[in-house]
Amino acid sequence: MNNRVDLSLLLSISAMKGGNPRDTRLLKCMFKEAREYLLSFDWCRKIKESWFGWGIGGVCAVFLFEIIPTKKSIDRWLWVVVGDLPSAYLVLDGSPTPMKALETYVELMQEWVDAVKQGKSTNKLIPVEAEQTIENADLLERRLIFLRKKVLP
Repeated sequence: MNNRVDLSLLLSISAMKGGNPRDTRLLKCMFKEAREYLLSFDWCRKIKESWFGWGIGGVCAVFLFEIIPTKKSIDRWLWVVVGDLPSAYLVLDGSPTPMKALETYVELMQEWVDAVKQGKSTNKLIPVEAEQTIENADLLERRLIFLRKKVLP
């Protein structure tokens, strides 16, 4: 059992609902995207369980996964953030809730944005599946600003 996250605060994927039927459909698609993203890594052998943490359909969602890794050195519990922004996984360290995971995601993505805008290397930063251009950094930053202002406390 994972002692770092209170699973009773999360929803099973089958209980996941948005504000309306369209939002629920979008969240289900985002869950599939999060699953596929995680399974795309060779260190993720299988997904054991998954939970819905938070989301706005088509915008951003946070899911928690328990995986069966290919090596013991890989964390079994991971948050995955997906949406109209780059997908990313985060370990639970320092992120015991979906909103804390989203806050960490925003901070790490902002580091990428700042490095790209300053012409610095992003090699040691969170991987972002986007070309390192000022235009992409600006687009991501706009989404991060939205999350900071409208979603995060």
